[in-house]
Amino acid sequence: MTNLLTTPSALAPVRTLQVEVWSDVACPWCYIGKRRFAAALAEFPHRDHVEVTWRSYQLSPETPVGPGRPEAQALAEMKGIALPQVQQMFAQVTAVAAGVGLAYDFDRTLTFNTFDAHRLLHLAARVGGSELVEATMEALFSAHFEHGADLGLTAALVDLAHTAGFGERGWDDDEVLAFLDGDDESDAVRTDIADARAIGVTGVPFFVVDRRVAVSGAQPAEVFTQLLETSWRDANPLVTLGASDAQACVDDSCAI
Repeated sequence: MTNLLTTPSALAPVRTLQVEVWSDVACPWCYIGKRRFAAALAEFPHRDHVEVTWRSYQLSPETPVGPGRPEAQALAEMKGIALPQVQQMFAQVTAVAAGVGLAYDFDRTLTFNTFDAHRLLHLAARVGGSELVEATMEALFSAHFEHGADLGLTAALVDLAHTAGFGERGWDDDEVLAFLDGDDESDAVRTDIADARAIGVTGVPFFVVDRRVAVSGAQPAEVFTQLLETSWRDANPLVTLGASDAQACVDDSCAI
């Protein structure tokens, strides 16, 4: 009998990978991890069969709502460490961020409660799908870490939504303002956070494929490549048909 070697696409529907990423927009490693994952995904041959969903997480839910305050000072007080030590930590992460094309400026960064920013991301998913989520998340991260925007102010979030393209999806500034002044999407944020606890997430970024395989932290792109390749093989195994004793050449040689 002749062996027939097939790929999943030849015999069965291809299974799309469902990637969920728990992240906080005030997390410097989350922005770095996002860039590294994007680099791995861009080179993944089956990227058209990968769906990425960003999930909410709050590293510091106790941060007061309202105008932000200098990040270095807030972290020094929260962790009980000296300000020069905090500044040294920031210098290290700034150097890593530069390696993926990000220009962190912790001298301007303001700490803020991220709950409303997460609500805005859920609204983006509802009105504009993954494309608007991507634009909004990039705008949030960049505004916070590179431009010192005070995202604790509702007006700043409204301006950011405008820049990200909410208006093109039929949401003008007044409608975004009304949304932020209300409570819509709050349950969605809380559900994401509860799901994170349920699966054991204790830090972000946290990447999960098909709720089966996970990678924690802003790993190098090579690790994310391995995550995608391993998950793809598990979801879409190669199928071999034919007798196991059929003739074949192996290890650069042929038995005659």
